Amino acid sequence: MTLSVWIQPFGTDEILDEQSVIDCLEKAGINVASRDLAGQSAYGIALLADVSRDACEFVRSVCAQERMRILAIVANAKEKQRDYAWQLLHAGASDVLAWCDLRQPGDTIAARLTRWQEIDAIVTSPLVRNNLVGRSRAWTRVLRRLVEAARYTGAPILLVGETGTGKELASRLIHSLDKQRSQHELIVLDCTTIVPDLSGSELFGHERGAFTGAVSARDGAFALADNGTLFLDEVGELPAALQVQLLRVLQEGTYKRVGSNTWRRSDFRLLCATNRDLHGEQAQGNFRRDLYHRIASWTIRLPPLSERTDDIIPLVHHFLRQEASDNNQPPQLDDAVRSFFLTRKYPGNVRDLQGLVARIATRHVGPGPITIGDIPADERPVLPYPQGWDDEPLENSIRQAISAGHGLHDIRDAVEAIAVMAALDNEDGDMKRAAQRLDVSLRTLQSRRARYRDREKAISGNGHL
Repeated sequence: MTLSVWIQPFGTDEILDEQSVIDCLEKAGINVASRDLAGQSAYGIALLADVSRDACEFVRSVCAQERMRILAIVANAKEKQRDYAWQLLHAGASDVLAWCDLRQPGDTIAARLTRWQEIDAIVTSPLVRNNLVGRSRAWTRVLRRLVEAARYTGAPILLVGETGTGKELASRLIHSLDKQRSQHELIVLDCTTIVPDLSGSELFGHERGAFTGAVSARDGAFALADNGTLFLDEVGELPAALQVQLLRVLQEGTYKRVGSNTWRRSDFRLLCATNRDLHGEQAQGNFRRDLYHRIASWTIRLPPLSERTDDIIPLVHHFLRQEASDNNQPPQLDDAVRSFFLTRKYPGNVRDLQGLVARIATRHVGPGPITIGDIPADERPVLPYPQGWDDEPLENSIRQAISAGHGLHDIRDAVEAIAVMAALDNEDGDMKRAAQRLDVSLRTLQSRRARYRDREKAISGNGHL
């Protein structure tokens, strides 16, 4: 793959010369593009004379572009400046290098850029895009970490996040990208479904006659996952006794079936997921600290949907395509429905959104777009009436007025007159306080009251109530 990068100096320094950097990169086989063509490359190098607040703001402004990767190179990171390197990372830089520390700068930079390109090629591949949908900056950062941990390590990975954020899908992606394990099985075990009396059998398997009902020998999760991947979902629910046994298997790579004296070996990659705070669980004694450090060589947090709102509409379209038949194109969304999806809360995250889309899709008919009538009644937003407002009696009164032949003008005047008189009654006739209560000017209130008084006099003069 051809690798292109653009360079942007920020400040001047005798040690860090732009042309010197260009020469080093070209010798390492990297094409240096004009800064004006930065949009054609997702990778950039910021040459910084020193590390300062202005330099951090420069990096932040460049990284604001979607999925942009920036390598910050500092001319000479003096001792007092080294802490500022962390600020560059927080500003969005993917890495920070001190030019004075690089013995082979071209090869060092090329190695990093090549790794980034390989990761991003996988992130944008159909394997990822069709399963872990989303292109927001928050989600792209997560996908990059997932791909890096899956492809370049064989270490245990702990996936943390709220329910419905896609932890099982992430585990399947990790297994698929693992060159060593992907040709073998991915075994999924939900720790919330383990029956206490049979918990050992679920993990270790058992011999025939090991307990009542064990009419034949059975392999457990450790045996089934041999040479492959074992995914323990909701690992925070694992009973204390099994935590000890799991730790021993991870340390020694051996186990015994229930009812057996024979040690068996199993070699698998361990993936775990939880929606619990395992740090807090350790403090309370509910989860072993040594086991935690065994399963969390990499800890990757999957963000809730509230932190990746840019992905909501793409996810909706993805789920609509899944619901559509092979011969039909998925329907579009009208503006009101789009706004509904963006403003609704999703306590169940992506899984919650998927269920909602499925319900709406079953209600929608015809070739047109999805409209607010397709949204189930229990999902429709409550109108923002003022606090304490009970609209049902008012609605009934208006219906009665319409049935009696009154038009919109009469109904509006009647409601306004009632509001004016009620405010005056509540404030004991004080016009200024009543106007404040109604959120109108004093002159407006005086005008309204005078008009309604004249109207009452006219009605009384005609002999009406």
